[in-house]
Amino acid sequence: MTAFIEQPTNDLMHLEAINRWFSTFDDHALRNACPSAYREELLSQADEMRRLQLIAWQQWRDLRQLVDRSLQRASKGFGHSTNG
Repeated sequence: MTAFIEQPTNDLMHLEAINRWFSTFDDHALRNACPSAYREELLSQADEMRRLQLIAWQQWRDLRQLVDRSLQRASKGFGHSTNG
């Protein structure tokens, strides 16, 4: 019975955190409305995942680079979508 009330595993916490990060990453409305808030939120989430040791340093770095590339593409007009 205690298996159902145990704390979530690190793997589950990792997946939930990554899913939240990518959900924010896919928020094109926030990115287009306020790129600086979008960037800060994603970097903050990545920093927190690293602090909690849910991701390795390399994953942390890759997420941060992904944010910067996304914003660069959006500023050049490649990231804008008519449907969301």
